Amino acid sequence: MKIYGDSISGNCLKVKWVADRLGLSYDWIETDILTGATRTPAFMAMNPAGQVPLVVLDDGRPLAQSNAIILHLAEGSDLIPADSYARARMFEWMFWEQYSHEPYVAVARFQVRYLGKAVADLEPRIVERGQGALQRLEDGLAGGGFLVGAALSLADVALVAYTRVAHEGGFDLAAYPRVGAWVARVEAALKIAP
Repeated sequence: MKIYGDSISGNCLKVKWVADRLGLSYDWIETDILTGATRTPAFMAMNPAGQVPLVVLDDGRPLAQSNAIILHLAEGSDLIPADSYARARMFEWMFWEQYSHEPYVAVARFQVRYLGKAVADLEPRIVERGQGALQRLEDGLAGGGFLVGAALSLADVALVAYTRVAHEGGFDLAAYPRVGAWVARVEAALKIAP
């Protein structure tokens, strides 16, 4: 399997973390989004959306979109709850992550860290919604543990990717103590350095 990913991208890293957690063999192909590597004719032939992550399975079939990839890789593993309601809750968090978390927390981080924008110059709506997303996580973790019960699931992997680096977009995780403790638990479970 080949994973085309940019190491600065949380969406790419979550694919790597799941593959590592499951002991899957893969070749990581660093694909720099800042230099247009996803816009070359060769890359666009594999993924017409021109985005990473992209996985090319052993049989040559491509699969894009981080959450679709991690769902495929984790099929049948303990990262997907066996209970149907718990599994639906995992999906609920994963869908929310791409719609209500990543567009604000990750976008703020990208603009500040990689485009050099000052936090004060971020669009107020991005900051407000990013704070709202972090508060939603804080509230969702009131029971402790992980997002879906007592065990790590793909919901945790999906949401930790950009939450753990939210400070790079000007968000102070100290204001969200349950989130900070959860980030540490997920990093430990995935064996990723803080």
